[in-house]
Amino acid sequence: MNDAGPIVRASLHDELAVRLRSMIVEDRLEPGERINERDLCELFGVSRTPLREAIKVLAREGYVTLTPNRGACVAVLTETDLSDAFPIMAALEALAGELAARAASDAQIAAILSDHVRMRTAFENRDISAYFRLNEAIHLGIASASGNPTLELMQRSLDGRVRRGRFQANVSAHRWNQAMAEHEEIAEALSERDAPRLSEVLRRHLNNKLEALRERMAETGDALPDP
Repeated sequence: MNDAGPIVRASLHDELAVRLRSMIVEDRLEPGERINERDLCELFGVSRTPLREAIKVLAREGYVTLTPNRGACVAVLTETDLSDAFPIMAALEALAGELAARAASDAQIAAILSDHVRMRTAFENRDISAYFRLNEAIHLGIASASGNPTLELMQRSLDGRVRRGRFQANVSAHRWNQAMAEHEEIAEALSERDAPRLSEVLRRHLNNKLEALRERMAETGDALPDP
């Protein structure tokens, strides 16, 4: 993805937030790195006002830390952060899967399964960026198909806080292979509308991600490392 070039859009800070979020998740802005407003303004061809609004959005989502008189830095995820968040995510996704298997329309299931096929292609091509975007679309698609707006809102909010961890969990070949196999189970359970199985595999999928991250952190220190 090429993030350079001017943006022409009414809600400029929203588009900037999307691009900055992607750069943080994929480690093109590294944990603890100070956000250089001048460089980013030049990169995107924008003024500081919409950029600062975008940074405030990311600060509310937990991607960025704002310090008085020091500016903004990319937030650092610790094992405690992830250990607190992932069990809640696992419970939310398990419930979303159970509800979606029963309440989703055929069109919603077809759209999720289509994303799954495209994600498998990205996996086979070892395109982790495309894989992650489709992976996220699948998880949020299941939440949307649950028919429970409150659950979906909670899952989206928490997902923003752990998104970088979810991306990093698949850096090792072993975990990526395991995650893809789990997604095959997710797709099969959803297509069969098997609510108990879909709930179980989603919970296991999230728990395995957390264990992979703990192992990775144990090798490199407390903070989530660079890939």
